[in-house]
Amino acid sequence: MQTVDFSHFPLASGDLVLDLGCGEGRHVISAYLAADIHSVGVDLSLDDLRTTREKFSEFEEPGNPAKSFALSSANALELPFADDTFDKVICSEVLEHIPDYQGALREIERVLKPGGLFCASVPRRWPEKICWALSEGYYRVPGGHVRIFRSRELRDQIEQLGFRHYYRHGAHALHAPFWWLKCLFWDSQDKNWLVRQYHRLLVWDLMERPTLTRVLEKLMNPFMGKSVVMYFRKGVPT
Repeated sequence: MQTVDFSHFPLASGDLVLDLGCGEGRHVISAYLAADIHSVGVDLSLDDLRTTREKFSEFEEPGNPAKSFALSSANALELPFADDTFDKVICSEVLEHIPDYQGALREIERVLKPGGLFCASVPRRWPEKICWALSEGYYRVPGGHVRIFRSRELRDQIEQLGFRHYYRHGAHALHAPFWWLKCLFWDSQDKNWLVRQYHRLLVWDLMERPTLTRVLEKLMNPFMGKSVVMYFRKGVPT
């Protein structure tokens, strides 16, 4: 399930790309597959990094010297990279987990080259508020969400760091009702019939990508997409 749209976040051959908070690898692997780039994933969770490495093994192209793949365990507030290292930075569904998210944004600005691209995605405010209202367990789990963003305020904060916003879209509208169901039946979600059937629908949609659900989600994403995805370019010093 890819949140970043690479048609709005173009990867060029030779780019060094950072996926900050890569989790189980959906974007760090997708970026590697999309172009001849050097893809780096960073996360605090060693278990997630191990899962990413296992997933990546079937996609690796060892005979292609034009691309590489690396993973590192690191804190988003103290990234182990020099200033102006990366051509592109992805931070998808991560900032809502970090108490000092503004510190993480400053680190992103530091390691991104002038003129480089940054993609940030966070949960859309109103679907997220429904999740919080339905279940405390949704956001009180260890490592869970610590805030609900207003996307306009987050955009302004990123722009204040010297970025220029150039595109925005929603993503994963079909997933919003799934999370509402999970929250409604939080204590029994693994056994609940409705939750399990909706999960089957999402898996089918992901694997088969039928025209009906693709069109439906495209129409719903602008106002109901579970994620808000924003794209920025770092300013070039004058």
